[in-house]
Amino acid sequence: MTAPASPSDPREGQPDPAEAAHPDGVIRQPDDIASDTADDEVGHARQVGPGGETRPMQPPADDAPRRAAMVYNPIKVDATALRALVTRLSAAAGWGEPAFFETTVDDLGDDVTRQALKEGADAVLVAGGDGTVRAVSEAMNGSGVPLTIVPSGTGNLLARNLNLPLDDAAAMMQATFDGDVHPVDVGIARITRTNGQTEEHAFVVMSGIGLDAAMIANTSPQLKKTVGWVAYVDGAARSLPFAQPFRVMYQLDGHRLHATRAQSVLFANCGWLPAGIALVPEASISDGELDVCIIKPAGFFGWARVWRRIWWENSVMRRSRAGQRVLARRPEDASVRYLRGVSVETATSPAQAVQLDGDEFGEATRVRCRIVPGGLQAAFPAGHDVSGL
Repeated sequence: MTAPASPSDPREGQPDPAEAAHPDGVIRQPDDIASDTADDEVGHARQVGPGGETRPMQPPADDAPRRAAMVYNPIKVDATALRALVTRLSAAAGWGEPAFFETTVDDLGDDVTRQALKEGADAVLVAGGDGTVRAVSEAMNGSGVPLTIVPSGTGNLLARNLNLPLDDAAAMMQATFDGDVHPVDVGIARITRTNGQTEEHAFVVMSGIGLDAAMIANTSPQLKKTVGWVAYVDGAARSLPFAQPFRVMYQLDGHRLHATRAQSVLFANCGWLPAGIALVPEASISDGELDVCIIKPAGFFGWARVWRRIWWENSVMRRSRAGQRVLARRPEDASVRYLRGVSVETATSPAQAVQLDGDEFGEATRVRCRIVPGGLQAAFPAGHDVSGL
């Protein structure tokens, strides 16, 4: 038994890690991870039928027709309309009645996705915010079962980087039944906490340590619900006045160890943000490699150079051949450095905030990121151009 905490103990009300891991010894989610759902939502994830009624979770019969499963965040979507549309499209394609799984605070989507796979789902659809897509992708990694992303949240980061239609949910759902399937990479972040505890989580767009994660931590959840990704501007305004460079040691797989002082280190599976901002322009979600971006401005003018590099050079000039020729002749800007490899390990002092696909993941002293080539089988509308991936 754990001794009760005193009233002044900051751990009051927090479960003992060993007890929280019972019975399988795995702590799936630290208490400081912001959930991708309503603040007041409670309860357990559940499987529901087309009308929203709770259904028991059962394995499929041997002679059952092909079946799709949809995992959705009921706070982010019109659940009734989505269930009705998937049910209709499944019937039109000659598939069986689809299974539906709702996420909650206790299950961001990974556990119910594993349940859907255990039940023999032939395809999985995910509808929710970036956190839901990340959690479902984590469970789908290496399964070989096609995953359809139905854009539903404010950022839709993975959908944007795959150039999927953001305003046509029906077209994406239809892709489950008659679309094309292409492999895309998955990032895996191994996080070491200050107490030595380690965890592994997937990311599909990018993870990061330092200022970018602090900005996410300082973004108001209510403001994000109201104005979407623009809310991160508020998080930046809260974080920049207190931003301090930190010492980081990093090593790409097969290369020598380096040390520097930085404001942020980003690990990118793909590199585009909303509003056409190319944070890591060379990142590709299908090249089997990880792109690393080290942001280390020197003073105010250093930040100006960072913004010029990310917004003007990466996001504007690279769009034209003339701009690309100009950039090719420019010397490398030390304020933003890009690296590439299969994996990279970083160690920081002191511990730094961590984010995965825009969700806060607490603090860590070490982060090792690697790429799983083709870890996801992503569904695209038939004939969708994937040449730019």
